[in-house]
Amino acid sequence: MTDKKEIVSASPKVRKLAREFGANIYQVKGSQREGRVSEEDVKLFIKQSIAGNVEKKETLTSQEYEHSEFGEIDIKPLSRVKRIAGPHLEKSWSEIPHVTQHDEVDITEMEKFRKSLRDLYTGEKLSITPLAFIIRAVVKGLKDYPNFNSSLDSKKEKLIYKKYFHIGIAVDTPHGLMVPKIRDADKKDITELGKELKKITKLSRELKINKKEFFGGSMTISSLGGIGGSFFTPIINQPEVSILGVGRAETKQILVGEKYESRVMLPLSLSYDHRVIDGAEGARFCAHLKESLGKDFAYKLAV
Repeated sequence: MTDKKEIVSASPKVRKLAREFGANIYQVKGSQREGRVSEEDVKLFIKQSIAGNVEKKETLTSQEYEHSEFGEIDIKPLSRVKRIAGPHLEKSWSEIPHVTQHDEVDITEMEKFRKSLRDLYTGEKLSITPLAFIIRAVVKGLKDYPNFNSSLDSKKEKLIYKKYFHIGIAVDTPHGLMVPKIRDADKKDITELGKELKKITKLSRELKINKKEFFGGSMTISSLGGIGGSFFTPIINQPEVSILGVGRAETKQILVGEKYESRVMLPLSLSYDHRVIDGAEGARFCAHLKESLGKDFAYKLAV
């Protein structure tokens, strides 16, 4: 790691050239007297970087000046969870060619159905999060589009298809984001999924969840509905090949037939690995989710 007190000898013109090319001046080896960096040194460094011959070195900052030179600052360490997750996210973003498709789903009937659920024995109203219904829809999609339930073995150029359905749920905790798995989600009904969601959320926030529960997933769901926002670009959780981002549902005026109606619309953002899944299949998967979260419940209410 480069010492922040280290001074690189270079003229303003050379420093400007390095900035324009996106080169880290601290990594350029100076060939002039006392290690002074010249324009030729910067150009050579760029050529070597393009050719992949430059060893990457960790530096404290890519800036020429420390933040403290511009005013008061406060430095705090990253949480342990974020320190662990950081390299994994960086690896996923740099290695996977992400494609993200955005769509809106009409969940008006789903919400009516969800709010009408009651215990068969006590008659009490059941409080089940919409996420349980989304998990159910995702599992149905994985069954019909198995490429989404796979992992890429890039070294052997093979796809590993999973016959299990373990859904990762991004949980917001005081320690950072955690992604525990709901195991065998295909074998659980809506009520069981709701209970499982509460259980893994509680264990994650209390740091009592087993480390193994963060591995072996089919696909991840990242829901920001409880916080707000609509569309975003979720990063795929390697070695999975897709992730579903869920925003906050909003009531909107939608043209149905020849008149506008108030409908509850849910924003979805589907990111996938373009090496495994192409745009057409991504669009079909989104359409499948819309069918499961929309028309399925419209039929249930009709009968």
